[in-house]
Amino acid sequence: MNDGKILPTRRHGLIGRLRSSFLTGLVVLAPIGLTIWLIWTFVGWIDGWVLPFIPTDYRPERFIGINLRGVGLMIFLVFTIIVGWLAKGLIGRSLIRWGETIVDRMPVIRSIYNGIKQIAETLFSQGTTAFSGTAIVEYPRKGMWGIGFVAGTVKGELADRLIAHGEIVPIFLPTTPNPTSGFLIYIPRKDVIFLDMTVEDAAKLIISGGLVNPTPKEFSTLDPALDSHL
Repeated sequence: MNDGKILPTRRHGLIGRLRSSFLTGLVVLAPIGLTIWLIWTFVGWIDGWVLPFIPTDYRPERFIGINLRGVGLMIFLVFTIIVGWLAKGLIGRSLIRWGETIVDRMPVIRSIYNGIKQIAETLFSQGTTAFSGTAIVEYPRKGMWGIGFVAGTVKGELADRLIAHGEIVPIFLPTTPNPTSGFLIYIPRKDVIFLDMTVEDAAKLIISGGLVNPTPKEFSTLDPALDSHL
């Protein structure tokens, strides 16, 4: 009978709608949940690192009776602001120079400290940004394209050694899905296709493995030379 064939179709339609609603809910809740979880975990990590330095008798839970998450983070923020304020003064700068003079006399510690200091200055400097733009280059071979970040300008010995090749551009090519690792290459400017895409959008594209793309408007502003290769 025809009536017997309609019931399975309705059941399948109901299950399909439920499945679609469930997946839509995941798309909405997953970013929110993961963001909250990451923030909660980060705050807990800071608390676990800072609070052991606070004497037990002076910890907030001694006064209010409960363990407030985020107290360690607040202490860390206040302490960092105070250190930054002091470092801007004459006495602070003098103490920093004195400390760095001592560190420079320690072979292994000197290398570690100077490397971390350069990275921190690059990431947190208020006057400059870590990367000045995005670009596409042929890598790892001709006919294959990789997206990377423009890492400032070439200076010092590298600029002198490569002067015969014209203007050279340093490009950092991150890996997917972990953009903190990658390859630093130096390539002639004529072989670099600069993009209007922001560093943030390029990072999203790389981390997602190509699933999260810039808007169509952003794609339309790419270098015309790139369009002929795509």
